[in-house]
Amino acid sequence: MKELARDPYNIIITGVGGQGNVMASRLLGNMLSRGGYRITIGETFGVSQRGGSVMSHMRISKKSAWSPQIPKGRADVIVALEPIEAVRVMAAYGNTGSMVIANTRPIYPVQVIAGELEYPSMEKIKDSLSQLTGWSRFLNATEEALILGSPILGNVIMIGALSAMDVLPFGREDFQAVIAENLSADKVDINMKAFDRGAELLSAAEVY
Repeated sequence: MKELARDPYNIIITGVGGQGNVMASRLLGNMLSRGGYRITIGETFGVSQRGGSVMSHMRISKKSAWSPQIPKGRADVIVALEPIEAVRVMAAYGNTGSMVIANTRPIYPVQVIAGELEYPSMEKIKDSLSQLTGWSRFLNATEEALILGSPILGNVIMIGALSAMDVLPFGREDFQAVIAENLSADKVDINMKAFDRGAELLSAAEVY
């Protein structure tokens, strides 16, 4: 089984309310717990019911439990279900060695919808991340999830992409076992398709 590059290994899954951020962190935590790792999860919520920011801090260790809050600048991997959240979290918790995977579908805050603020273009977001880290990938997770039948599958696609990064000790069989424990049998197949699609997208993603 793959060993962690450091202990604890720090991951932040970030997005906005309604994207399934918390479910993604629970799935990942369950998979890693099956492998004997100690998982500490700390969550922060904005006005999540209105599309506010949601962050799950995950600290993964073979040795002990850790504080649920990742120190500023110490995130190893950032998984962003919404693109501008990737920049915001990376600026606060990332470093030049952090790795980032981000969904490309924006969710506009009320201020943008009202015309009070401007949402940056994807090129600006990509440029901003390239100045913060040397490793970032962008995936059309929401579009692919819609093809599979439901936008909420975007979080599973991102977990599949995370598995393909080969930085964590979990894989397809671990995901299948956890999904089978937590969902009805009729939903397992579509979630496996989403997981596999995420791995494929990561492999084909443009390098930034």
